[in-house]
Amino acid sequence: MSLLAMGIVYGDIGTSPLYTLQECLSGTYGIGVNEGSILGILSLIFWVLIGVVSIKYLAYVTRANRNGEAGILTLMTIVTQNTSAKWTARLIILGLVASGFFFGEAVITPAISVLSAVEGLQVLSPHFADYVMPISIAIITGLFFIQKHGTEKVGTLFAPIMLVWFIVIGVLGVHGISMNHSVLEAINPIWAWHFFEHYKLAAFFTLSFVVLAITGVEALTADMGHVGIVPIRLAWFAIVLPALLLNYFGQGALLLTSHSAISQPFFLLAPKSMELPLVILATLATIIASQAVISGIFSLTRQAINFDFLPAMRIFHTSEKEYGQIYIPVPNWILYVIVVGVMLGFKTADNLAAAYGIAVSMTMMVSGIFVGIVARRNWHWPLWVCLLISIPIFAVDATLFSATCIKVFAGGWLPLVLGTIIASIMIIWRKESKNLNKKIMTGYYFDSLLSYIEERHPCEVEGNAVYLTREDGGIPYSLMHNIKHNKVIHERVVFLTIRFEEEPYVHNLKRVEITPLDDRFYQVTASYGFKDVPDIENILYLCGLQYLHCHISDTSFFTCAESVTLGKRPWYQWFCGRFFVLLKHNSLNPAEKFQIPYNKLVELGIKVEV
Repeated sequence: MSLLAMGIVYGDIGTSPLYTLQECLSGTYGIGVNEGSILGILSLIFWVLIGVVSIKYLAYVTRANRNGEAGILTLMTIVTQNTSAKWTARLIILGLVASGFFFGEAVITPAISVLSAVEGLQVLSPHFADYVMPISIAIITGLFFIQKHGTEKVGTLFAPIMLVWFIVIGVLGVHGISMNHSVLEAINPIWAWHFFEHYKLAAFFTLSFVVLAITGVEALTADMGHVGIVPIRLAWFAIVLPALLLNYFGQGALLLTSHSAISQPFFLLAPKSMELPLVILATLATIIASQAVISGIFSLTRQAINFDFLPAMRIFHTSEKEYGQIYIPVPNWILYVIVVGVMLGFKTADNLAAAYGIAVSMTMMVSGIFVGIVARRNWHWPLWVCLLISIPIFAVDATLFSATCIKVFAGGWLPLVLGTIIASIMIIWRKESKNLNKKIMTGYYFDSLLSYIEERHPCEVEGNAVYLTREDGGIPYSLMHNIKHNKVIHERVVFLTIRFEEEPYVHNLKRVEITPLDDRFYQVTASYGFKDVPDIENILYLCGLQYLHCHISDTSFFTCAESVTLGKRPWYQWFCGRFFVLLKHNSLNPAEKFQIPYNKLVELGIKVEV
């Protein structure tokens, strides 16, 4: 499992040595190559990896999980459990903004990783410069194209390749350190202090590139459910952290020996004969890092759909063995178009590095705030303990975020804009869909339904009717319309509510809860985790095990097909409403969302003004 963690969790952070030290010293705000700057930046990278990754995330943030599942959306659901309605709304917005920023950074990760690896060809010959962009786009295109076929077979190679990657970069680091052992002095934090003392404001802004060393740190929580926290910690301390530190220090030793190596310090660490194999290995590693980000976007999208923050979309399972391997076409191709556009617009990894990191640092700060609240309200830690831990963490996160704010005008606006758009979509969908759900409730409850049936005298027909409802206890419009217009009622009527819990998975034994209302009517509540996919046939099978026999062959499913129109509202709310109507029009219908056979579904139209 620790080997698997290297392929799933550490792909992004594991490829950071390709560009981090080079950008710190020679990027857009690089401060030059000299002994003080090299040792100072290495000291900062060392302590950021120790403080942020090893201590904050692996020892603290990962404690906040639900049945082993973590991530910013999961953390948001945990933190809002014991808060007031007013603070819950604010924390949800903050969590959605952080989730949006994750998408914004996911755009840059494949672009900068693949470009930085392919740019290594220029070490072999400057003539390869004209081929870097076409090769990079071809790799990205192939990566996004194979998503629909699944990555189960390719995925089995991910962990061994990343293991080879970490071993190789560690060995290269040892080779570099052997050139100049004095580079190990950077472990002493006094070099970081001298760096700030000498460069002052310039040193502060350099932190915006030091952050590149920990991009991908959110994967520690987002992918925790796949492999577990113990393998993640073991892989980090046994292989990943030593390999990263050795490589960074090896690059630093090379630069202390030859300042001109700043053009490509990572690739120039290797002997001349090994440069081409290293470029190939680096390209494979960046493909794996990109795949991990894409898979993370799929997982985040599925969670958002199940929590009703996004409209229903088609979700395909690409593996019969691994439940977590899914493919969602809409975010896949949107992400592809934006990634290619970003590569063509920014042209080089250096330019992308100027835009990278700001959204990562923002998400880090939000996760730190959330875990601090969880420690106080959920774990009931003493206030002084919470403050003792949270204040230093917030100070570090806020400092890193403040430093990256300078990137806003150098391209950092891109992930912020993309993140804001995604967060706005989720907020609009959540708010408007809640408003719609209130509008389509009939106002009838079971007692009044019986009176309505006595007044109408509908004919009884054979078979079972399942009416989909959004809330327990409510009577759906589809039933009222069926009685009113078709003047029929089935011999057995089931009100089915599908509810998503704030847990990743719900066991089949706890899946279905049946409440008899009388001899004809039953309320069935089917519970799913946010990583589960509803299956109507499985629900009926589980109902049959509990005395409610509804075979798919003699069951009809009824639902409302809402035609949504806008009422009078202010211009800004009108825009939100129009956007919601567009999303609603293009979302999946219940037959696709809940895997209901089309020949068993009856949709009854209703016009709703929101």
